[in-house]
Amino acid sequence: MDLSRQEQETLDGEEGEAAAKAMAILQAVGNIYGADKLIPVTSAQVAGVSYKTIGDAGLEFLEDFASKGAKATIPAYLNPAGMDLKDWKRMGVPKKFAEKQLQIMSSYTKIGISPTCTCAPYHIGIRPALGEHVAWSESNAISFANSMLGARTNRESAVSALASAIIGKTPNFGLHLEENRKAGFIVAVTARMEKMTDFGALGAIVGKIARDRNPAFIGIPRTKATEERMKSLGAAMAATGSVALYFAKDITPEWNVEKGTPIETIEVSQDIVDEQKAVMQTEKGAVGLVAIGCPHCSIGEIREIAKKLESRPAGKSLAMKLWVCTSRKTKDEADKLGLSKIIEKAGGLVVADTCMVVAPLEEMGFKSTAVNSGKAATYLPSLCGQRVKFADIEELLN
Repeated sequence: MDLSRQEQETLDGEEGEAAAKAMAILQAVGNIYGADKLIPVTSAQVAGVSYKTIGDAGLEFLEDFASKGAKATIPAYLNPAGMDLKDWKRMGVPKKFAEKQLQIMSSYTKIGISPTCTCAPYHIGIRPALGEHVAWSESNAISFANSMLGARTNRESAVSALASAIIGKTPNFGLHLEENRKAGFIVAVTARMEKMTDFGALGAIVGKIARDRNPAFIGIPRTKATEERMKSLGAAMAATGSVALYFAKDITPEWNVEKGTPIETIEVSQDIVDEQKAVMQTEKGAVGLVAIGCPHCSIGEIREIAKKLESRPAGKSLAMKLWVCTSRKTKDEADKLGLSKIIEKAGGLVVADTCMVVAPLEEMGFKSTAVNSGKAATYLPSLCGQRVKFADIEELLN
């Protein structure tokens, strides 16, 4: 990969040890994937935030990087942490875990990464434009940026996204190139797609068969394709198959299906969707936790939850713990609108900065969790040792 004179000087250490290290990371990634050069990006979204996922080794790396003077040069944002940074005690997070998590946050703050702590930056106004190049690393955020916004990002690692935040550039390969942003197969959807779980199950199905191809959906009704449901679709595909870009006819801003070129088409009926839902059910009985918000809830989703809880019979409280996971900015809005109060009055908790997948559920005593997210249903068994109940909000709240 060719470097400009300034980039070579950075690599040689003229802008400090941390910048040189970041440039070396980007050069290595570019060489591995055959990039011709580095290109500017307007923002970075950095994963690798929860102490649960990065551990002591990750903490030491960040502290070392920060001590060497690493500084973000472009707007950069953080993925969810392993706990609510303010209310971790109410969540029941162990003190030792909390101390380590706060050290991680301190290092990122020193580097200049904004502590947004959300996997859904698009819900808090961070929405790159069509054709805009970014370096994002959370799988659902990548999918949403590429697919629903038409921005350009590869599936960055936590380390490469951090390097891009410092350098302000990323290697020019993969989904930054137009020739790689084409459909590899068509998914003809005949399922009714009436529920959030339909979108999560559809995503889990397609992710498993996508391999390195970009799926293009036909048949998803526009009236059913809310942003929240489409984010659930993309998140599940990213979880089961690393899908970073998809197209949906008359829904996404791009529809890159080459005319006249033979392309595989698969059909997904309601029966197939229902079969996938059954596969994702590993808990038939009661659960210890109901967790909604993977990806993080929008203010609209929180409003829906509050409305359903408010309509319950007077004095009827929840039988188990409820977490409604969202960003700090969205929680602040929910607080102002009185939505958090309604949820907490019913016995639930609006949890900011984190989600069930990256929280230390095992250490907190949970063995089974109920979710409405295809992504969470995919990750919870392996990452958190959870048995899973997969159902829509109405069933979960009842």
